[in-house]
Amino acid sequence: MDLSLDRVEGRHWAAAAQAPSAIRELSLSIGDGEQVAVIGPSGAGKTTLLQLMAAALKPTRGQLSLAHQNPWALSTASLQQLRGKLFYAPQTPPLPPRQRVITALTAGRLPSLTLLQSIGQLIYPRNPDAAISALNAFDLSEKLWDRVDRLSGGERQRVGLARALMSPATLWLIDEPLSALDPKRARQAIDTLITQARARNVTLVVTLHQVDVATSRFPRVIGLREGGCAFDLPAHQVTQQRLAELYAQHEHELADVAGPRFDLPIEPTAPKIVHCR
Repeated sequence: MDLSLDRVEGRHWAAAAQAPSAIRELSLSIGDGEQVAVIGPSGAGKTTLLQLMAAALKPTRGQLSLAHQNPWALSTASLQQLRGKLFYAPQTPPLPPRQRVITALTAGRLPSLTLLQSIGQLIYPRNPDAAISALNAFDLSEKLWDRVDRLSGGERQRVGLARALMSPATLWLIDEPLSALDPKRARQAIDTLITQARARNVTLVVTLHQVDVATSRFPRVIGLREGGCAFDLPAHQVTQQRLAELYAQHEHELADVAGPRFDLPIEPTAPKIVHCR
């Protein structure tokens, strides 16, 4: 799925009425099947941007387009259908604590099921092979029948990511997927997301604090600062000078979050970059 923002402004739903917009006059385009990392200091608007892209938050100004459609001009039924083609993973997965892992994963398939099938799957999940495969990609297959409240924070985060592999979505919007993971699990998680997105031609947008991961694993990197776009570049053009400017007055974040540089290569075909303006 492709998406674009034209001079979009957006305010977090919990923000005070007098607070400035979290996203300000932002314009950018992301094409079918791209893998894009979004970086920037805390408060830059990364989470709000993903919520706008997920049609979970209505822009206060400007226009958002998903699959060449304005989601907020659609009927309620059409908007729900469009949202069924999106997968949004917040930093803290919304997993009911008493729910079993297999049920939490099966919920990722609900947009492709009828109401009767959905109820049946939630009461008694069937055909667990897909769930096992999704968990195995994150090295969690033995947790299939465990309750969510018996998982560690990192395991819950990986279960939340595994739901993407269960969903019928063609756009994955992932917010800080590595925040609760150690370096080994972080590498496994990001490799899985990118590999699976490429294999399925899914558009992948990930917000990250780990700058080294963004620049070494993603073909394209967008830098956000104070709700605006500081740069939109191929990863190899993101220089230390640009990062220093992006994280000015937040240098401790840049120093603290520099993660391990992964060795796997970036796809050789560079994406067409539409610079933010």
